[in-house]
Amino acid sequence: MAKITKEEVAEIIEKELPWAVQLNLATEEIGEGWCRVRLPHQDMHLRPGGTISGPSMMTVADFALYVAVMSSIGRVELAVTTNLSINFLRRPKPGDILAEARIMKLGQRLAVGEVHLRSEGEDEQHLVAHATGTYSIPPREQR
Repeated sequence: MAKITKEEVAEIIEKELPWAVQLNLATEEIGEGWCRVRLPHQDMHLRPGGTISGPSMMTVADFALYVAVMSSIGRVELAVTTNLSINFLRRPKPGDILAEARIMKLGQRLAVGEVHLRSEGEDEQHLVAHATGTYSIPPREQR
């Protein structure tokens, strides 16, 4: 069972992450060590050629990892990205981006995870991007 709820994630977004409010990021599903989040389509995410921009996909990948980390350790808003690497695999069609994140290794101070990004409506096998990342978890006394 996840150590944070979708409602708690929504509260963090509303109170602490104004950029996520502007992007309408939403947690659709959450379980211990994994989640699925959605980046709803907005024209501001498009780049020349009518495709979703790389920075938009990186943003949703990082956010998904943040939620997956908290699903593993609880509400620790001060967990921060220390590394994010993304491979853009195919051109995403204009539309919502779904990001499924899972934690691959959870330690006392670091969490390592991966994110699969898809265009909504595309075949599950057709990733538009794959990201890996590491999050730093603050010591308990700093939470």
